[in-house]
Amino acid sequence: MPELPEVEVTRQSFADRIAGARVQALHMGKPLRWPLGVDPKDVVGRQVIAVRRRGKYLLMDLNDGLLLLHLGMSGSLNFAQVQGPRGPHDHMDLETTQGVLRLHDPRRFGAVVWAPSEQSPQAQKLLGHLGVEPLGDAFDLRAFNVQLKRKQAPIKQVLLSGQVVVGVGNIYASEALFLSGIRPTVKAAKLSAPRVAKLHAAIREVLARAVAKGGSSLRDFVSAEGKNGYFQLEAAVYGRTGQPCRICATPIKHIMQGQRSTFFCPVCQKY
Repeated sequence: MPELPEVEVTRQSFADRIAGARVQALHMGKPLRWPLGVDPKDVVGRQVIAVRRRGKYLLMDLNDGLLLLHLGMSGSLNFAQVQGPRGPHDHMDLETTQGVLRLHDPRRFGAVVWAPSEQSPQAQKLLGHLGVEPLGDAFDLRAFNVQLKRKQAPIKQVLLSGQVVVGVGNIYASEALFLSGIRPTVKAAKLSAPRVAKLHAAIREVLARAVAKGGSSLRDFVSAEGKNGYFQLEAAVYGRTGQPCRICATPIKHIMQGQRSTFFCPVCQKY
């Protein structure tokens, strides 16, 4: 699944190129996770002001309303002057005066939703429950510590929930917990303040490094320019079951948590 770094890389790869464009047509294919919520013809003529990100959602601000885009489990966006014929897994073409933005989503867990504003019920239904952005100033260490003290679930599960901090998906939760030396099964409430501080810093570091590396292309992720990501090549634990830890050479372990794979070093992450 594309996580926060992949979504941010996607945004960066086309946001400047589509800003200022006018929508000429919106073609929707097979039904996605949620309906568009408006007649596609109603979007025609509107101008793209900017493209922002909130967690794993892209928010395309129009001069009237906005489009919320989610890549789901296997989706990707491509922005080009001209696109070829739509294939069976191409479920949106947003034609503009500056190019065509196409959503390719084989599993159709992605979404394109129109909303009158970010504060409207349509948008808040998707965004209202999200935690703070981990790469922004709102990700405050003291508040992070207070919220973790209220959580009795394992710290990995708390990170994945997105309610305390948004966008720390499976890959990057495993990597941040390794960097901070925290075992993924420990209850969030049991983390001491110094260990929470290490985790806070590790989340920022791992996500920023992943964005700089273009995200992780584990399966079919590419940016809106068709470029692969390379973070997976330097992952410390994710996907490395049985391989030696890069720090202590102990074999990396794999367990399941909430039907998601978790990877950790039993020596470097003792507590």
